[in-house]
Formats: sequence, structure tokens, C-alpha cells
Amino acid sequence: MKVSDILRVKGGTLYTVSPDESLERAVEAMAEYDIGSLAVMEHGELVGMLTFRELIGTLAKNRGQLGGKSVRSVMDDHPMTCTPETELEQVRPMMLERHTRYMPVMEARMLMGVISFYDVAKAVVDSQNFENKMLKAYIRDWPEEEAPADPPQLKVAR
Repeated sequence: MKVSDILRVKGGTLYTVSPDESLERAVEAMAEYDIGSLAVMEHGELVGMLTFRELIGTLAKNRGQLGGKSVRSVMDDHPMTCTPETELEQVRPMMLERHTRYMPVMEARMLMGVISFYDVAKAVVDSQNFENKMLKAYIRDWPEEEAPADPPQLKVAR
């Protein structure tokens, strides 16, 4: 299964923010759309990712305040990315290794979408459920073997 399969199911909605936007506005957008990340775009190019991880770190440093900061000041400016053709077997260890919950999907320099660790896990579970269903159907419809013929009876003459 490829990343493009996840994007096809998710649809094409992208949530983005400018690096010069205030953190307050970014948080409002994340709450409004019930999302955990925003792709940070500048001049049509991905320049970073803002996730709840960066927001929580900022709140912890500033005693619960966002402090009038801009997205640029806290965003991850070197997010790990993948392509639509990347296999999920490659994505899972990448996300686990870097503790990444959100990964931008790039084709050339164009942002195609963002996948989450949840999206990846759901795709794997759905695929396994489908495979299990097919295997169970195959086993249930297994052709019956012919019963072995009774061995010939020996007749003893007297």
C-alpha cells in the first residue's frame, strides 16, 4: 500500500498557515477544524509544519501563554516528508524513529497532502481486516476432500 492510497481516502482538503501568522490565529484554526497540524506555506512552498507538539512546548516555556509569537518562531522548519509513491512499510518506521505524528506528502515541490500517524495505522488495520476477511472466506469455502474409500475387506475362507 502506498501513501497515495491514504490521500485518496482522506480527500484533498489541506489546512495551511502563513509563517507570519500569529500562533493565536493558528490555534484558533486548529481548534475550529479539529486538526493537529498545519502545513506552513510561503510563496506557494512548504516551509514548515506547526503541530500541537510545538504549541505545547511554547505554552510550557511561556507559563501557559503564546506570547504574541508568530508561527515561524516555533514551527518545525525541516519537517520529514514523503511522496505519494512511498510505501507504508517505509513510512511507519520513519514516523516512529523521529516521533513524527504528521508528515507532509510532496510531489516535486508541490504539497499533495499531510498524513498522520493515525491515518497510517488505520490504513494498516483496514488492510489487515480485509485480508483476514478474505482468508476466512477462502477457508470457509474450502473444497471438501473426498472421503477415503473403505479398505477392502478380507474374506477368510473356511
